[in-house]
Amino acid sequence: MTISLAVNCRFLSQRLTGVQRAAIELSKQIKLLDPSVAFLAPKNILYKDLAENLNVTTIGNLTGHLWEQFELPTFLTKQGLPLLLNLCNTAPLRYPRYVVTIHDLAPIRNPAWYSLPFRTYYRFMTPIIAKKALKVITDSSFSKQEIMELLHIPENHIKVIPLAVPANISRLAHKRLTYENGKYVLAVSSIDPRKNFARLIKAFARANLHDVKLILVGSKNRVFSHQKLENTSQNVHFKGYLPDDELVTLYQHALCLIYPSLYEGFGLPPLEAMACGCPVIVSKTASLPEICGDAAYYVDPYDVDSIAEGIYKVATDEHLRKTLIDKQTKRVAMFSWEKSAQEMLKVIKEVSVC
Repeated sequence: MTISLAVNCRFLSQRLTGVQRAAIELSKQIKLLDPSVAFLAPKNILYKDLAENLNVTTIGNLTGHLWEQFELPTFLTKQGLPLLLNLCNTAPLRYPRYVVTIHDLAPIRNPAWYSLPFRTYYRFMTPIIAKKALKVITDSSFSKQEIMELLHIPENHIKVIPLAVPANISRLAHKRLTYENGKYVLAVSSIDPRKNFARLIKAFARANLHDVKLILVGSKNRVFSHQKLENTSQNVHFKGYLPDDELVTLYQHALCLIYPSLYEGFGLPPLEAMACGCPVIVSKTASLPEICGDAAYYVDPYDVDSIAEGIYKVATDEHLRKTLIDKQTKRVAMFSWEKSAQEMLKVIKEVSVC
């Protein structure tokens, strides 16, 4: 096989979170725009249909970091050193020609949020990967500033390419799915310290919405530090990980999405909620104002009273909810996987002569 551009598809062997969703959506668009791109993955692929659609080539016998650091670069070196596109924060250290996407620097900015092994690995690898990359891609101007400040990468070495609503969420959002289990406020994210669920649960209780539930959708991941959530209310329900059709149903019928995250490089759930016609409350920190614009209600994520006030106002004010929804369609339309993939291929073209 003759390869000029390869995509590191290790993400097809990983549990699906926002990072993997973004990699999948971009890969699908890149495949449509340039069918000659080679998609390379380890043998332990979890998403067989996606791999088939991308015409993925599996190489080697290792998995995880060992596959990425040893077998992937060895294979590419034998192919004549084609350019390698890495979409999920990591890249093979000993490979000389690559572009890397760094979504955010949360493990460096706030290491206590993560397990010791994860933050140790990330804090060692990320600065080296960023400095060796021919170009660093990130999701927002906020993350670009973080990369410049914390990793000392020059501004002209970083390209901002935003994410968008996952295609399956957009497709399901055009159907009106039924839900008959009462009023609720929705929160969607992995359960980790930066998502601020501890303050959220306190704020929901303080909002004093007796006939309204708080539904928390998301699961734990071993890369995050342990977080004990105290919940004494029968109105708070943990749903764990849900498939897209159930998630869209909850978005469509929620009084609002509450996303009081302490740190985000982008933040997909607010944009997903907007696509489903769900009013959104978000933190006035990090990248979220940049992504949500005037289509969200903002709260201070460090202030329980501010979060509680936001929940109460949006959940009880129908006019406010309608005002937010009216602004959301235009906001969502600003983000497109096709446009992002086109921008990514422009970056590839620019650096391919290096």
